[in-house]
Amino acid sequence: MTKTTRLALSAIVCAVLAAPAAAQQLSGTLKKIKETGSITVGYRESSIPFSYLDDKQQPIGYAMDLCMKIVNAVKADLKMPGLKVQLQPVTSSNRIPLMQNGTIDLECGSTTNSVERQKQVSFGPTYFVINVTAAVKKNSKINSLADLNGKTISTTSGTTSVPLLKKYQKTQNVEVKEIYGKDHAESFLLVADDRAAAFVMDDILLAGQIANSRNPSDYRIIPESLRQEPYSMMLRKDDPQFKALVDKTIGGVMTSGEIDRIYAKWFTSPIPPKGINMNFPMTPAIREAFKSPNDQGV
Repeated sequence: MTKTTRLALSAIVCAVLAAPAAAQQLSGTLKKIKETGSITVGYRESSIPFSYLDDKQQPIGYAMDLCMKIVNAVKADLKMPGLKVQLQPVTSSNRIPLMQNGTIDLECGSTTNSVERQKQVSFGPTYFVINVTAAVKKNSKINSLADLNGKTISTTSGTTSVPLLKKYQKTQNVEVKEIYGKDHAESFLLVADDRAAAFVMDDILLAGQIANSRNPSDYRIIPESLRQEPYSMMLRKDDPQFKALVDKTIGGVMTSGEIDRIYAKWFTSPIPPKGINMNFPMTPAIREAFKSPNDQGV
């Protein structure tokens, strides 16, 4: 065996030994994905237009489009073009537990990034900024949050609207009776059926429910706000490798200007399945979030 041959064989052996070592360097979500050959994406069934079911019962939406950017980045990063994508429905109440116990790897919906939630999970860059307010029927004579005093209101279990409403009641001496829907569609239906006088939720989600209702002109959104909040995709806590990939991917979509096209697709254009238009142009707060991607919570 010549010296050249020995060197070549040595290089091959080193490469073979190094491959498993490189794979072992993966941690957290990326390691789990590599080992299982799949990634599980959590989605919402009625968070229009972020994450909801189309007429074929398939999840679509603004958040889903952004999350698929992450899925594609994972495929490229791990060199797994055939990566299997599992889709798992989640609710406001179970999304955090399902992230913590490993059932889902990425949550794509209408989740507020709050300081309190950051104790349990992590978030990618802010992809939307909302105001928490209320939807009412136009004939209700409710023009402000104070007008909800003595009324029955609906909201969705597990959302930040619940503690915000309780805080408002305490500080403003407003008393309301609360009933809860399991999702936004059910919460809105309580108002549509006159079982509640108002649905307290994020303005864009209220707009989505109104736009998809039987008689959109029957409703209005109160201009007053309980709080401004950032939305983002949710990740497992203490998982720096996966978070770095998410931040790089979504940050790139934002700073490159690609986000403008994706935003226009879902917020200022007709969307499936009914061809409604949210007519929700970017606010200054949303533009600022895209200009300077960050994961700051409220």
